[in-house]
Amino acid sequence: MGEYYNDNDLERFGEVGKHCPDLFKKFMDWYGASLQEGVLTKREKVLIGLAVAHAIQCPYCIDAYTKSCLEEGMNLDHITEAVHVASAIRGGASLVHAIQAHNTVDKISM
Repeated sequence: MGEYYNDNDLERFGEVGKHCPDLFKKFMDWYGASLQEGVLTKREKVLIGLAVAHAIQCPYCIDAYTKSCLEEGMNLDHITEAVHVASAIRGGASLVHAIQAHNTVDKISM
């Protein structure tokens, strides 16, 4: 069985806008603006992007933001640490929802 995600598809991202170009252009303008330097540097923003990419598990984003991190002078140590932060937050977000299960048990047990 072949891979579900194809590395070459990242280069085809622009095709997403083919059937709704106005909305795609708005998205791309917003996306581009979000990565512009502001209070955060581009370097900081691409590292955040990499962490989010891992948290949402988007292989295309992981590839793109890993490349961006390297272009911004980061190395595997930076990347690995960011991935651990994102993973820990995602794990904690899953764990805190155990309270929902506890609340349901409490309601049913009453």
